Amino acid sequence: MNETELNAYDFERRFDERRAFEWMQENWTSSFMFCGLYAAFVFAGQHFMRERPKLNLRRPLVLWSLSLSIFSIVGAVRTGLYMMHVLTTSGFRQSVCDTSFYHAPLTKFWAYAFVLSKAPELGDTVFIVLRKQRLIFLHWYHHITVLLYSWFSYKDQVAGGGWFMTMNYFVHSLMYTYYAARAAGVRIPRLCAMFITAVQILQMVMGLTVLISVYNWLNEVHCPSNMHNITWGSLMYLSYLVLFAMFFYESYLKGSPSSSKSKKE
Repeated sequence: MNETELNAYDFERRFDERRAFEWMQENWTSSFMFCGLYAAFVFAGQHFMRERPKLNLRRPLVLWSLSLSIFSIVGAVRTGLYMMHVLTTSGFRQSVCDTSFYHAPLTKFWAYAFVLSKAPELGDTVFIVLRKQRLIFLHWYHHITVLLYSWFSYKDQVAGGGWFMTMNYFVHSLMYTYYAARAAGVRIPRLCAMFITAVQILQMVMGLTVLISVYNWLNEVHCPSNMHNITWGSLMYLSYLVLFAMFFYESYLKGSPSSSKSKKE
């Protein structure tokens, strides 16, 4: 990998990924604590707000969604450049089995920023609960499982991580831009929401494809992973595929547009 071709910025090169890796190995189980507190808030918060008026948080929601949109766009561009470089120079197999993503000057910061971002992203639900919007199972189930799997995978730095993170950055760049515009009162065609959900479904299909590829190449080539990660990852992506497909049907084909307001990826 020619590092100069990828034009990493100074702050990206200076990032100490070894310290980040050591911290995650020691603290990855804290993700269970975050998820436990989050689940408690989901149910306790809804109960607390049941007899209270909804809060008008439009401006904070615009700022929240816009900040996550900008973060995701930049992350998608930086990780996308790396993945395109690997794909065009070494092919699909190497792009799946590559673990240099966690250490390369261009992506090591964004890999760590990605997994850490899954904790503050739980804040999405705060706005839904305090604004008394409909909170669907897909929303909070997705937040919990993504946080757990991201931290679990980063501490082992398994194959496939480059695909998972880049795809998620890209989808979030679309999704949070959409949410920011909606919160700001911009009228957006229904087709845009349908497109984003369709891209999310494709993301799940690709996630399963990557995990199946890792399994097939686990013993044939240098494709470091383990059966625990492959099993849990496959179950996670399969459940997402089913849930997002059901959401697409209920929201856009069956004719229930109100539920699309509660969608989160």
